[in-house]
Amino acid sequence: MAKEVPTIQASTRDKIGSRYSKRLRAAGRLPAVIYGHGSEPLSVHVDEKITVGALKRGLHVINLEIEGKGAETCLVKDLQFGHMGDDVIHMDLTRVNLDELVTVTVSFEFYGAPDAAKKSGVVIVNELNDIQVNCKVRDIPEHIRIDLTTMHGDTFTAGDLKLPTGVTLANDPHAVIVRVQIVKEEAAGEAAAPAAGAAAAAPAAAAAAPAAKDEKKADKK
Repeated sequence: MAKEVPTIQASTRDKIGSRYSKRLRAAGRLPAVIYGHGSEPLSVHVDEKITVGALKRGLHVINLEIEGKGAETCLVKDLQFGHMGDDVIHMDLTRVNLDELVTVTVSFEFYGAPDAAKKSGVVIVNELNDIQVNCKVRDIPEHIRIDLTTMHGDTFTAGDLKLPTGVTLANDPHAVIVRVQIVKEEAAGEAAAPAAGAAAAAPAAAAAAPAAKDEKKADKK
């Protein structure tokens, strides 16, 4: 793994439900449930600030030191967010050992710029922000770095990734991660549309001119 697995202190919780979970979060605690390895699910709570900070750094595996229960090595399986979608309110964990093969979602870390980005009327579009990989728990990367200076065509696909040792792709290798989009042609097309409308209106205006002259002659009579 890119970094040593952190150890976070946890306490068990006997009460469950949204009301009790809300009280825990108000006290700076994050509710979680541990599943897997043939054991009963265990409801716990951890320090919200420490845990969420680790999640933002790309944490996938935690050593939980559970009060009165001992230690558990856990994989972050699922996160539940609040209605605004910007805060973690619950976490599902699964028991693992470091040599266990797992499939996990890992986010990208982009750097550099492709040659195409230097051209006028071109933008670089990110189609994917993360990808699924297969590896042992101990080999899970925090992020997958993508050097966009190596992108020489119109697309950068999953098959172009340089994965760390022991990590293999679980996604379609043809899945597009980044692509080049030309916006100059689109803008020109939009500008041409009003011009075409004006051209279509010209014959109608020309046809209306004789009618206007006839009306003026009728008024004079």
